[in-house]
Amino acid sequence: MLQDTLQRLRDSVCNQVPVFVTANDQRFLLAEQVRALGIENAAIILEPAKRNTAPAIALACLQALEVDPDSVLLVLPSDHHMQNIEAFHQALLVANSEAMAGKLVTFGVVPTKPETGYGYIKAKHSKSASHAIESFVEKPSLETANHYLQAGNYYWNSGMFAFRADVYLAELKKFNPAMMKACDAAWSAKHQDLDFMRVGEAEFLECPEDSIDYAVMEKTDKAVVIPLDAGWSDVGSWQSLWEVSHADEQGNVLKGDVIAHDTENSMVVADGRLVTCLGLKNIVVVETADAVLVADLDKVQDVKKLVQAIESSGRSEHEFHREVHRPWGKYDSVDTGERYQVKRITVKPGAKLSTQMHHHRAEHWVVVCGTARVVRDNDELMISENESVYIPLGAVHSLENPGKIPLEIIEIQSGGYLGEDDIIRFNDNYGRTDK
Repeated sequence: MLQDTLQRLRDSVCNQVPVFVTANDQRFLLAEQVRALGIENAAIILEPAKRNTAPAIALACLQALEVDPDSVLLVLPSDHHMQNIEAFHQALLVANSEAMAGKLVTFGVVPTKPETGYGYIKAKHSKSASHAIESFVEKPSLETANHYLQAGNYYWNSGMFAFRADVYLAELKKFNPAMMKACDAAWSAKHQDLDFMRVGEAEFLECPEDSIDYAVMEKTDKAVVIPLDAGWSDVGSWQSLWEVSHADEQGNVLKGDVIAHDTENSMVVADGRLVTCLGLKNIVVVETADAVLVADLDKVQDVKKLVQAIESSGRSEHEFHREVHRPWGKYDSVDTGERYQVKRITVKPGAKLSTQMHHHRAEHWVVVCGTARVVRDNDELMISENESVYIPLGAVHSLENPGKIPLEIIEIQSGGYLGEDDIIRFNDNYGRTDK
């Protein structure tokens, strides 16, 4: 979906290098998506902590101003769907013109139904292509949403914006000076880390948390809304993804290894196993390596309540995943026991893991695809498919893929403590050295 967001900008008024703002844990996954599109000089800013959209956009503005003091930013979430790209491009032309004139532009989606899952924007209608904003409205009841639909001057709040970077920062400083001060300080303390820009962590942690709507758009007199009728959908829920996906004759969207019988108007996603369904109606089933979700399609907007329940119970599924991306590739935690852990490790061609050692675990590597160059203390070994090597506890070791195809190995860890923090790095191509 992130790639779709970029691709729909082709042949539009937007022709500059994109700026991404993301969490630290998502950085390598994001970098792979960007490389897959052939973008070599994107700016990727890492937030040290969640502070909502207003500070994230401020960081993007500070980055843009270093490139061009007259920069106009188009702010897009990465989980939207658009059917009519031409209509979207026409709206971008209007937005660019308004932004150059000093306006803070938001895009109001022309509603097609009484939606209760979106916030609304009430506009003051005019004959121009953009309208002054009368108010922002929270998610309504069904009765109120029906009233909005009939009124004709209410739009879904899309969360997309366009403005000059300097104008946004000036308005943010006016209405939330503490936030602007913290973002300025964090940006001044920034440093480059491989493909990523890390802002000052201590400075950013002092930043207040707020959305762009509350921090700026509801307070400024420069805000305007541009009606957008382009088949837009916020694919932030499984219901909205079901709505924009191609369904079969029974109204089902089935992805992966799925067998469904006597099932209607449902979405079933199987990530790694066979999922069978019988007698379901209006249900979403999502199977992943981490967990399985089963919900009524009309209730999936409340999935955050499940995440809160998982978090409050002391579990970790909301925070950690089986498959973890690293700059050299990825690993999948296949199985875990009291004194053992099994991982499937994939190393990209030419990539190398850090030279490291462990105090509490030994490792056994079995190559299942490709060739591995292994350094174990003073020995250097070339390990091919169906061969293995043992790494004793305390041995200084490294793993490298010298070949042209991905290296896949099965790693069996054994020991009294198997946490990821039992790693002492001596040398690393990615700046993660401990000593």
